[in-house]
Amino acid sequence: MHIALTVNDRVHTLDVEPRVSLLEVLRDGLGLTGAKLGCDRGECGTCTVLAGGRPIYSCLALACESQDVAIETIEAEGLDPLQRAFVAADALQCGFCTPGQILSAAALLRHNPRPSDEQITHAMAGNLCRCGTYPKIRKAIRMAARGKR
Repeated sequence: MHIALTVNDRVHTLDVEPRVSLLEVLRDGLGLTGAKLGCDRGECGTCTVLAGGRPIYSCLALACESQDVAIETIEAEGLDPLQRAFVAADALQCGFCTPGQILSAAALLRHNPRPSDEQITHAMAGNLCRCGTYPKIRKAIRMAARGKR
């Protein structure tokens, strides 16, 4: 099927099979490899992207059903302050989960620019970190919220 996806403010037209996930199209079709394949069940968050500003698991989203919403990946412009906060807080350990963590944090801060620790924990609950750097991730989000990067 012929689809048009808006990814990082660019429209891409592609021919895909109806069963192909958004993650597969992003990585294999568009070369955007920030979102990673982790569990392939929507449990780990390594494939997180923003769809209409909301975090989604791209491994569970079909590419053909993602046509009418703006998709944002870690490769998008405009995440630099949050990315710098993650670096400053040493919140990226191995880095595998970092793109999904940053995108979930970006969605939180866009919706709630001054979240409480409880709100941060709730918003980030869908993103697992095998390195266990959750305190540093929360610190980075607090830093970004305060404008310290």
